Amino acid sequence: MSRPRVGFLGLGWIGRHRLEAVRASGAVTVAALADASETARAQAAALAPEAEVVAEDLPALLACGLDGVVIATPSALHAAQTVAALDAGLAVFCQKPLGRNAAEAEAAVAAARRADRLLAVDMSYRHCVATQPLRRLAQSGELGRVFAGEFTFHNAYGPDKAWYRDPRLAGGGCVADLGVHLVDLALWALGFPEIVAVESRLYAGGRRLPPDPAEVEDFALATLETADGASLRIACSWNLAAGCDCVIGAGLFGTEGGVTLANDGGYYDFTATRLRGTAREVLAQPPDAWGGRAAADWARRLAAGEGFDPAAEELATVARVVDRIYGRVTSR
Repeated sequence: MSRPRVGFLGLGWIGRHRLEAVRASGAVTVAALADASETARAQAAALAPEAEVVAEDLPALLACGLDGVVIATPSALHAAQTVAALDAGLAVFCQKPLGRNAAEAEAAVAAARRADRLLAVDMSYRHCVATQPLRRLAQSGELGRVFAGEFTFHNAYGPDKAWYRDPRLAGGGCVADLGVHLVDLALWALGFPEIVAVESRLYAGGRRLPPDPAEVEDFALATLETADGASLRIACSWNLAAGCDCVIGAGLFGTEGGVTLANDGGYYDFTATRLRGTAREVLAQPPDAWGGRAAADWARRLAAGEGFDPAAEELATVARVVDRIYGRVTSR
């Protein structure tokens, strides 16, 4: 049985990293590469010399007889490119966010359902070994009734491309870039509870911004309230004086104890700890090469013949919560 043929659209650092992960999975054939940059195309071709086509854009990929495409282009292009690929009969793995707003994300999920094709987004933190205890302990009942959560991503740096700071292109600032991971992680760990209320504060350069701001935020605080009364605190930022490269953490606290996730000041190494009163137990720790795991998982599922996965609806749910953090009117 031949392996599915996959193309890659967007071959910057993230795109090339996902290319390496998908290729290493052995589940698919890297058949085509596309990027507007000749340099990026050449760098990717060196990683996957077996690729038959090296092109500049999505239309060229769609003419290659592919079964799937990995999209790692700027955020403004994600939803439209995802819909175009799905409508052409291809499965899609897309970088986050799936859309700049909930309407775009919902359109992409609807296209996947309509085409009966596998759609996944690079919510990579779901695939860390250290995040698994949050989900397992919360959903097994071992934490008792979970009533509080804290999810943090403070970055001492800001994005290095100008489009990130244009709300029309990025859909927002640090929330769209980093906070989307936190919202997804919180909801995923708790089994996607209904969110009944959202309160948020957005800042740019220390100034409080109004709802649905015309400029991107570099600091954000939000509280999500679930239908059963739990409060989930989301905090994220760019260019914060973090004292290290970044501060990434998560915690869930229940009537029978807690569980936390913490980084070591860098982006990749995490430790999960079970908390019982003053006692603690380490449940997971580095090393863990998790960065390309979500893309490799999508490739294996594609090779197994999976079509539309109803869990893709979670992507739209996350987008709707992000819209509420921004103070936007959502479709639901």
